[in-house]
Amino acid sequence: MLYTDLNHIETAAEHQKVISQNENVMVICGRMGPMCIPVYGIAEELSEEYKHVAFYDMEFDSPEAFVIRNIPEVQGFMGIPFTIYYKNGKVVKATSSIQNRQQVTAILDEHFAQ
Repeated sequence: MLYTDLNHIETAAEHQKVISQNENVMVICGRMGPMCIPVYGIAEELSEEYKHVAFYDMEFDSPEAFVIRNIPEVQGFMGIPFTIYYKNGKVVKATSSIQNRQQVTAILDEHFAQ
């Protein structure tokens, strides 16, 4: 399990339930490493500001994370975390590696504007 204050997705079934039951979802799939921890922190902060977005994490090394590791949008990604943004159950954006707050908010504002 990842040690973050985000909601955790542990199975492929939970992943499907989360993206089907929430209009706007951000899932960070990573480890507790130096490229991932800052992204978790940004998401934790933004969860207070973006109440209309569901923020989750998922362990990259879990066999269940195939639901993220195998989507076409991440093919060719070289660094973790993989951050996937879903709108109405569909991937609208995917990023890899470390992101700063400005990069994340730009994506949230573009795809999940209220």
